Amino acid sequence: MPDVLDKAADAALSADEYRRYSRHLLLPEVGLEGQKRLKAARVLCVGAGGLGSPLALYLAAAGVGTLGLVDFDVVDDSNLQRQVLHGSGDVGRPKLASAARRVAEINPNVRFVPYETRLSSDNALGILKDFDVVADGTDNFPTRYLVNDACVMLGKPNVYASVFRFEGQASVFAAADGPCYRCLYPEPPPAGLVPSCAEGGVLGVLPGLLGMIQATEVLKLVLGAGRPLVGRLLLVDALAMTFREVKLRKSAECVVCGPNPTITKLIDYESFCGVPRTAPAEVPGISVEDLKRKLDAREPVVIVDVREPREVRICALPGSVRIPLGSLGENLGRLSAGDEIVVHCKTGIRSAQAVKFLRESGFRNVSNLEGGIDRWARVVDPSVPRY
Repeated sequence: MPDVLDKAADAALSADEYRRYSRHLLLPEVGLEGQKRLKAARVLCVGAGGLGSPLALYLAAAGVGTLGLVDFDVVDDSNLQRQVLHGSGDVGRPKLASAARRVAEINPNVRFVPYETRLSSDNALGILKDFDVVADGTDNFPTRYLVNDACVMLGKPNVYASVFRFEGQASVFAAADGPCYRCLYPEPPPAGLVPSCAEGGVLGVLPGLLGMIQATEVLKLVLGAGRPLVGRLLLVDALAMTFREVKLRKSAECVVCGPNPTITKLIDYESFCGVPRTAPAEVPGISVEDLKRKLDAREPVVIVDVREPREVRICALPGSVRIPLGSLGENLGRLSAGDEIVVHCKTGIRSAQAVKFLRESGFRNVSNLEGGIDRWARVVDPSVPRY
């Protein structure tokens, strides 16, 4: 990293920093010159959630001089199980506010650069260009492809990780002569096939484990030490506590980092990943308020719950017909095409798929409960537990 090397000579340590980083200074792979490189380094973390939390905490503690953080979300109760940057008192506040406070508490020598915005094709190159390393802590495919493509175009290493339930993976993409994310995943999965952590769940400590792996890779890149995860995909199974490695190669057909790239500027990643900007017209919806009025008026409405049994045990709407989305096709006989049917899940994503399937199967009077049982709990009945 020539830029970091050039700046490291000017990154003098204070007396406080000599004491603070004493354990680093004793390591032959770090030492005084390495710590100066860390102080001169500029690292951008994309996301202040489960992965971004340990990333920001450990990079700040290690003495990375400039730490950028991109996030536009606010802290929710459901974040606190794994997003250790934030506490109970931060609920409802911007994540960047609690992140800035925690980073300053850990290391006041770090320059914290917040970007309270959604990373997009319009702003990504402008934000990423000022950093030496980018660490991708996002949880959705459009942003992963966006970060990857921007890193390739700018020549920035992309330290990647992702988590789901009990499993995670990590690698370093877009490094010199190494593969990029598209070399591994040329195309995104079909929209809705892979549930988010909000839909599928995640073990709280898993993002911490993968985020610390990311932080380790960032430090190795800045220091020029060790063997980074370039050309290697680390697969983590927390239930079995196993770590496996898959070798990756740069693809000659890669549309971004290959010898003949066809994508030379940032694209519409929502469309590329098949993410609709609005609810599909063929999936009619009903608000929780309108459903409540129908139920209060004792109108004959059949409520179909397409969540998994473990979710139903947390909370459920009384009298609902419970058919998990994956078994809907084999349970059509439990429903009548002559009934008015309202389908719901947690937030309305899976139920929208169910409504589309039911309409294609001949059910015409069927609608999706907008916002799912989560919105019902927030707007109609606060006694229903949210999860």
